[in-house]
Amino acid sequence: MRFLLIEDNSELAQSVSDRLKLDGHAVDIAGTLADASACLQGAEYDLMLLDIMLPDGDGVSFLAQHRATNNNTPVIATTARSAISDRVSVLDAGADDYITKPFDFAELEARVRAVLRRRGGVASNTFHYHGMVFNPLNATVSFDGTDFVLRNRELRLLEILVSTPERIFSKSHLYDRLFSYSEEPSDNAIEVYVGRLRKKLEGSQVLIETVRGLGYRITHK
Repeated sequence: MRFLLIEDNSELAQSVSDRLKLDGHAVDIAGTLADASACLQGAEYDLMLLDIMLPDGDGVSFLAQHRATNNNTPVIATTARSAISDRVSVLDAGADDYITKPFDFAELEARVRAVLRRRGGVASNTFHYHGMVFNPLNATVSFDGTDFVLRNRELRLLEILVSTPERIFSKSHLYDRLFSYSEEPSDNAIEVYVGRLRKKLEGSQVLIETVRGLGYRITHK
């Protein structure tokens, strides 16, 4: 998944980014609202982490303007403000969740998972698809009683594909979802991760199909 982290404290931003990257997410960091707007014009994000107090403006107003464009990217607001009125204002502006600084990374990760689950319309961390059981939290995929551990990028690629079975995801779309601006993946990176996933799914009813000229989709036999 690709996240946009809007945070002017560079040390905190780097710490949060490093932690999320350990889970296989791609993270772009914006230190101002102007930088955030530029990022949003150039990429599609699965989640935004938005600091409310930024040097060039108010995050609540930015969020309200963002929602006014009918953009439904999930947003978790972060701020040092703890008053109930502050929480109410940011939720009313369109935030999906709210976490007060200083926060524990484990809590942040749990809130990220919860928001992404709600976006996908599911209540569980586990996805079932034609005999395959995929657990992103444990980074495992199982079928016929056998578990396979997924590496970070394999995990996020499978997460994208199973979010909408049978949908064709273009190669460029997968690059955009899996890698941040600061990364320089090889031209065949997607093929490499697709190949690794296919090996782990061998023997199951689930297939990752190449649709020539269009991209990839997850389907079944």
